[in-house]
Amino acid sequence: MSAPDMAATHRSATGMVAELSPLLAAEVSAEAHASGAEPGDLEQAVWLRLLERLDADGPPADAADWLRVAVRTEARRTRHTASIEQPYATEPADDSGPGPEQLALTAARRRALHSAVRRLPGRCPRLMAALLSPHDLTYREIAGELGISQGSLGPERSRCLGCLRRMLTGEVAPW
Repeated sequence: MSAPDMAATHRSATGMVAELSPLLAAEVSAEAHASGAEPGDLEQAVWLRLLERLDADGPPADAADWLRVAVRTEARRTRHTASIEQPYATEPADDSGPGPEQLALTAARRRALHSAVRRLPGRCPRLMAALLSPHDLTYREIAGELGISQGSLGPERSRCLGCLRRMLTGEVAPW
């Protein structure tokens, strides 16, 4: 297509868009609700069909009639698509849980923590391991396991945590 032909087609299409916009808005608002489509989506689909039509066959002989038919066709297509689509059991992009990066960082922090706990002096490694246990042991169970009184468990825990904090301050960036 030559440059003058393209310019004429562009002017023709621009004039057609201006002429058809109010009719399209009215037709779309009448059909969108029944088809379950968003009016803006339906309108955009019809404009796309018109552009495809202009590119392939040129402007329709009766643009208003073509537009009415196109709106109904797109509304029917939307209804049909909605009737055969099945929802996912969960969102495919479910970001409610931690992502792979977060899981990797959490695992690295856990490894650093457990490594530092193993290097603690005295009975601190056993005490901290009991406190970090997934079994959620009570102070009474921890004291019995370590063979110390339940009353001395708090001060011992504080001393071990202070030592652990000093060790980790130099090794791990702030969490």
